[in-house]
Amino acid sequence: MSETGKTINTAMHQLLFSRYPAEAVRQLEQLEHQDAADILFTQPVKGCLKIWERISPEFGTHVLEKLPVSYGAELLDQIDPNRGAALLLGLEAERREALLAATNRAAANDIHRAMATEPDSAGALMEARIVYFRPDMTVDEALGVLRMKKERTYNKIYTVDDDNRLAGVIEIEDLALADHDIPLRELQRPPAAVVEVTAGREDVVEIFEKYKLTDLPVVDFDRRLVGIIRHHVLVAAAREESSADILTMVGASKDERALSPASFAVRKRLPWLEINLVTAFMAAAVVGLFEDTIAQFTALAVLLPVVAGQSGNTGAQSLAVTMRGLALKEIYPRMWLRVLLKEVSVGFWNGFAVALTTGVGVYLWSRSFGLTLVIVMSMVLSMIIASISGAAIPIMLTVSGQDPAQSSSIFLTTVTDIAGFFSFLGIATLFITML
Repeated sequence: MSETGKTINTAMHQLLFSRYPAEAVRQLEQLEHQDAADILFTQPVKGCLKIWERISPEFGTHVLEKLPVSYGAELLDQIDPNRGAALLLGLEAERREALLAATNRAAANDIHRAMATEPDSAGALMEARIVYFRPDMTVDEALGVLRMKKERTYNKIYTVDDDNRLAGVIEIEDLALADHDIPLRELQRPPAAVVEVTAGREDVVEIFEKYKLTDLPVVDFDRRLVGIIRHHVLVAAAREESSADILTMVGASKDERALSPASFAVRKRLPWLEINLVTAFMAAAVVGLFEDTIAQFTALAVLLPVVAGQSGNTGAQSLAVTMRGLALKEIYPRMWLRVLLKEVSVGFWNGFAVALTTGVGVYLWSRSFGLTLVIVMSMVLSMIIASISGAAIPIMLTVSGQDPAQSSSIFLTTVTDIAGFFSFLGIATLFITML
């Protein structure tokens, strides 16, 4: 092909990728892996992100193998970590590490976290190299895709929409007996059951036993299909689950149970109680700084738990949402700024609404405009700080390699107590002439 022809061809691909990514993916997945790689390599990575985010993991993995490491590293820098992890899981370990070594460190860390799964979770049990089938594909096209696969173990195929959300399931015999020119949407039916990638082995086994499944589709928090748990894995998981209770009875579990030995419980709990004691003294020290102010206006001591309690609840809400996001891989540490900005807004508006209600109550009780102003200002400030802290603490613990579920609440309690006490008593001291 002439240079002019290549330029025109590249421009046409660029237009197709940007305006019709779903159709582009469908066309690419009909090509040989090398041909698809050649086409994608002619386009800037940023312009191909919609393609890489929609392409099936199995096909995408083979295409990524054909592309230079530099291209793959640039792609991993920009792609959503969950999608990047799905592409990398099917690669050989050596190739995977080469790509991650060439990738921006923050992006590589997020992808490592996306690939990490709890040993007994659905994510650890599933087969990640899966093929996506689109509802508008014909039966003939689907059979053509299956013929190209080395594995001949398909009992079912799964259809996904343009955003890779699970759409339906088709039995392989239904596919084989159907007219070749009809679309898959006419054959698909809703799956009997699905499981989230973070679900534990116990949940997987419960679904397996309830529905008597041969395959179990695994989806992420946004219902995108990320893997399949095959029948032999489900059976093995059921056997392991049946023996788990016996292991617990003889103390083989790593975590404390209701009937664990007292000495074991003490070893697990005491260090955190000691840490909590230190943080409690820190909060008490803040109150001690304003001892004279409290001595002059005893009403401050009455209202102090109100401010601290509201900031504590606000921080707990933010903490729960952020930890869930980290656990489900909705967010990653490098998204910290977006998360914190959102929590600043939430903290301000919640604080403003709660402060108005509190202000009305305090004014009716004290008839003091100064005291009302102090508690309104401190309520808004402490709830903003608590919202930020609830999001920031688990993210910082995750970055430092600690388990946020184990220690976030202790650090959060310290921050919210100190923020509540300091904001209320500090503002009261500044406006002491109005009290």
